[in-house]
Amino acid sequence: MKRRLARVKAVQSLFQVDMSGTDKEEAISNVLEEDEVKDTFLDQLVSGTLENLEEIDQLFKSHLENWKIDRVGNVDRAVIRMAIFEMKFLEDIPLNVSLNEAVDVAKSFGGDESGRFVNGVLSKVAETLKA
Repeated sequence: MKRRLARVKAVQSLFQVDMSGTDKEEAISNVLEEDEVKDTFLDQLVSGTLENLEEIDQLFKSHLENWKIDRVGNVDRAVIRMAIFEMKFLEDIPLNVSLNEAVDVAKSFGGDESGRFVNGVLSKVAETLKA
C-alpha cells in the first residue's frame, strides 16, 4: 500500500473512531478493500494518533484562532490530528511532506476550503515544531 493510500485510509479510520467510538482495529478493517491487508504505515498512523491524542489535541487547540476543536469539521479534525502525529512523532518524514500530504487528503474529502483550513493550521504547527 502506498503511503498516500495509507493516509487516506488512516483518516477514514480516525473519522470512524471519532464519530462512533469504533474500536481502532474494526475501523481499520472497515476501510480496507477485500484484497487489501493492513499496512504497517496505516497502523502506525492510526495507533500513534490515538495513543498520543491528548498531546496532539493540545498542539491542535493552541493553533486554532477563534475556533474550538469540536467546531472543526469531522474530516478536517481527523486529517489535522493524523498530520500532527506524523509531523511530531515520525522524524523520518520531512514536515513539509506531511503538511502537503495532509492538505491533499483534505482537498480530496472536503474540497479547496478544507485544504486551505488544514494548510493554515498545520503551517502554524510546523513553525512551532521547527522552533
